[in-house]
Amino acid sequence: MNRTLAALLLLTLPAQAADRWANPHTMTVIMVDNRFEPDHVVFEHGKLYDLHLVNRGKDLHEFTAPAFLQAATIKDKHLLASGGKDIVVQPGKSTDILLIAPAAGQYGLTCADHDWDGMVGSITVN
Repeated sequence: MNRTLAALLLLTLPAQAADRWANPHTMTVIMVDNRFEPDHVVFEHGKLYDLHLVNRGKDLHEFTAPAFLQAATIKDKHLLASGGKDIVVQPGKSTDILLIAPAAGQYGLTCADHDWDGMVGSITVN
């Protein structure tokens, strides 16, 4: 009986892990030359999101949010750049990051290449 129960538990673990990443809320941020749209993004702690980043600008842009990205649970960490501090999006391209929002708080947001020109924002997690 114990072996049967153990086998059933092992069979359900991959399904539970896959369910963790199912049905995300989409949060879209447009990167245009030297601004984020919106420039203030609000997440809810513990909820699953598909952070959909679209670069409609002519330059490469980065979603640089070190504290937020390091605190969030991220499915595909290999999509992060600069040691997990930002997400790079080429001109005319988009990328999606599945994440679970971290603890409540305020987090900074910049484009590492264009913050000097006002490409800054903020992230709030409630």
